[in-house]
Amino acid sequence: MKVTQFFMGMGPRIWSTHRNGVEYGVRALPIGAYVRIIGMNNMDECDPVDEPVAYRSKSYPRKLLVVSAGSLMHMVIAFVLFFGVFATAGRYDETGRVRVIYDAAENSPAERAGIQQDDVIVSVAGQKVSTRYEFIVQIVDRDAGDVVDVVYERDGVERTVTVELIANPSNPDIGYIGLGTESTGYVRQSPIAAVGHAVGDLGSTIVDSVSGVFVVLNPRNIVESVTSENPDPTTRPTTVIGATQFGGDVGESEGLKGILMMLAFVNVFFGVFNMFPLLPFDGGHVAIATYERIRSRRGKQYRADASKMVPVAVAVTVLMAMLFLTGSYLDIVKPL
Repeated sequence: MKVTQFFMGMGPRIWSTHRNGVEYGVRALPIGAYVRIIGMNNMDECDPVDEPVAYRSKSYPRKLLVVSAGSLMHMVIAFVLFFGVFATAGRYDETGRVRVIYDAAENSPAERAGIQQDDVIVSVAGQKVSTRYEFIVQIVDRDAGDVVDVVYERDGVERTVTVELIANPSNPDIGYIGLGTESTGYVRQSPIAAVGHAVGDLGSTIVDSVSGVFVVLNPRNIVESVTSENPDPTTRPTTVIGATQFGGDVGESEGLKGILMMLAFVNVFFGVFNMFPLLPFDGGHVAIATYERIRSRRGKQYRADASKMVPVAVAVTVLMAMLFLTGSYLDIVKPL
């Protein structure tokens, strides 16, 4: 197939060069790639000399490979980002340590026992705890007045205190110690484990993105996002403005690893979004190629009339314009 343009990434052109009639380059946003191929449909005129190398003259498998290459690139980039973060900064998961994240509640059993922020709870009543859930269970399964030994670690030294639980202020039927804890964080993975987690998270993100595409393209969601006082941040349309704002917040709270994870999720979503089976998405070209393959008989290649798809393509383009305008309005008036 004859290609006239090949760019890594999307957005503004950063650099490009021409070689053998093809423009190669890099764009600003690391979210996939763009390829321009001649003869994508019967409306795309090309020189008769180039017809044998036009897209429409190629076999069905080659067409599928070519039109899905952009989305595949999104997935490759997402996988590399997942793997890189997991193998260096770590994957957000259970750490195996229950850390106290706030000062003990005033006049609580924990405060009287001297347990402080950043202490690590090792065991309660002789039962080792490695997750926040296990710690909570050990407390709420007991009654006010129960006395338990709590082992905690501070500065690498384990200490034991005896604590008498009191009634929980919100539910007097369960015990209360007065501690806020967490047991999750970024856990660095071995290369092999990082590959496994990257594949698993890529798969789950693809599944979530499929349902997300239907939500985003639902006109009702667009209307509700504009009319609602507090639009749902997980379903509302957004643009580069909102993504930049959100990325800044993520960068402040999570650092570079958070930004890279966000880029991985964005790549997966764009890859799935691009395979929606309507023109002008690549998924529309997949649908047309599949339809042509079904209609072709005994070596005679059937070619769909792309002009009949123009109204659909126009409708999709209008919907995309609505998404952009709505997202821009929300990003300015009701920022994330």
